[in-house]
Amino acid sequence: MTGRAGTDTGLVAHLVRHPIKSGGYEHVDRAVLSPGAAFPFDRVWAVAHAAARLTDPPGWAEKLQFLRGWGSSELMAIACTSDPQAWRVTLSHPRRPTESFQPDNPSDAARLIEWLRPLWPANRPEPARVIAVPGQAMTDQDQPLVSINSLSSLADLSARMGYDLSIHRWRGNIWVQGWKPWAELDLIGREISIGTARLRVEEPIGRCRATGANPDTGQQDADTMAALERHYGHTDFGVFARVIEGGSIALGDEVHA
Repeated sequence: MTGRAGTDTGLVAHLVRHPIKSGGYEHVDRAVLSPGAAFPFDRVWAVAHAAARLTDPPGWAEKLQFLRGWGSSELMAIACTSDPQAWRVTLSHPRRPTESFQPDNPSDAARLIEWLRPLWPANRPEPARVIAVPGQAMTDQDQPLVSINSLSSLADLSARMGYDLSIHRWRGNIWVQGWKPWAELDLIGREISIGTARLRVEEPIGRCRATGANPDTGQQDADTMAALERHYGHTDFGVFARVIEGGSIALGDEVHA
């Protein structure tokens, strides 16, 4: 695909974290990035299912071991607010009561599993255990990467599909406005600055059918994978970047490539 120039300067439009893997999204106004670390307070916990194969003690494991949006579109409709100092997360969902949890507390972990149970298919191995690995984000990658997405690319895909796609289908950390559509894919291997932080763009983000679920309803309503393949010849959306110089980033900060 050609004609993707225009990544010189953008602006941070959204910052989003997901304290529990596949268990809610939360907007924040700012974040402090650390070298060689994932987005702060992102994927701190994951919920393993009963058939998960984990090490003892648990370490990072592939996404197939955990509850995830691919396995249940209902999970995509969870929103959250969190208190990192108290290690507390409050979850909400259209069909569940709003409740707060400290997932490191065994009794709260048990309550969290019960809260999630109705949102997970009965024909899949049941939610069984809350996992946290100190110093290790429970992302889909075993590397500590930050995800960066473009609002222009989202608008382009939405227009081609005739459907207004929410940013929360993509579970990204940093959303940039002002780039040309799909220009972020030309940044692979390059360094960018955001606020006082510096990152190196490493690879495109390959997507799955979880992005077809509406985060307002928890129902599959858009074939995003087919649309990406049909219109662009791939199923990538957004890029992963590694923090090489830590610093503060905030809404409205310039993004220089």
